[in-house]
Amino acid sequence: MNLADQRVLVLGGTSGIGLATAALAAREGAQVVVASSNQRSVDRALATLPDGSAGYAVNLTDPADVARLFEGTGPFDHLIYTAGEPLALMSLDALDLAAARTAFELRYFGALSTVNAALPYLRRDGSITFTTGTANYRPSSGWSVAASITGAIDALVRALAVELAPVRVNAVSAGVIRSPLWDSLPDETREQMYAQLGEKLPLGRVGEPEEVAEAFVYLLRSSYATGTIVTVDGGTLVA
Repeated sequence: MNLADQRVLVLGGTSGIGLATAALAAREGAQVVVASSNQRSVDRALATLPDGSAGYAVNLTDPADVARLFEGTGPFDHLIYTAGEPLALMSLDALDLAAARTAFELRYFGALSTVNAALPYLRRDGSITFTTGTANYRPSSGWSVAASITGAIDALVRALAVELAPVRVNAVSAGVIRSPLWDSLPDETREQMYAQLGEKLPLGRVGEPEEVAEAFVYLLRSSYATGTIVTVDGGTLVA
């Protein structure tokens, strides 16, 4: 499938994997629209994207705000959901249910609500692509909430692929990626984490946002893929 003249909405598309995906889709000829909760982040993203790109600030946990987004953007071909705050990592003895609910609110319920609002505007030969991860297959201690979210997204992909057909519904499952997701860590701690995790992988390093973007664009163009989760993890699941 050629992306020329295709309209692609990337929610969470102003940094990291989302921005890399928007940039790659634009290079493939798509008209891209990015959205994020922060207007300054939207403005920075638009400064790097081609002319004709658009961006909006939207609260993805507010269904009314999301509905207004789609009313403003109108018909489109592909929806990509990469929005997410830093992962909620906590041991069971330090469980913070409020933080756990907040993580689910954006990463799972935000995604579900967005699809509901998008359907009247999404063309029937289009696609929806979510973001998930490998935590539900290879969780570490303290990853119970994160693993639960990725497991829920995986199940959502399969269920919606059936319910929304012929709209294609897929996801990209990313391993540890150098992205703003980890910016809350001190620089030295973050680089040490990347090095330690990377040396355990078959490819010997963590991934880059641009490498994950390739998987998203593949799913946009793959007209016979639905209910599919494409894993881009540097070999995490076989390490």
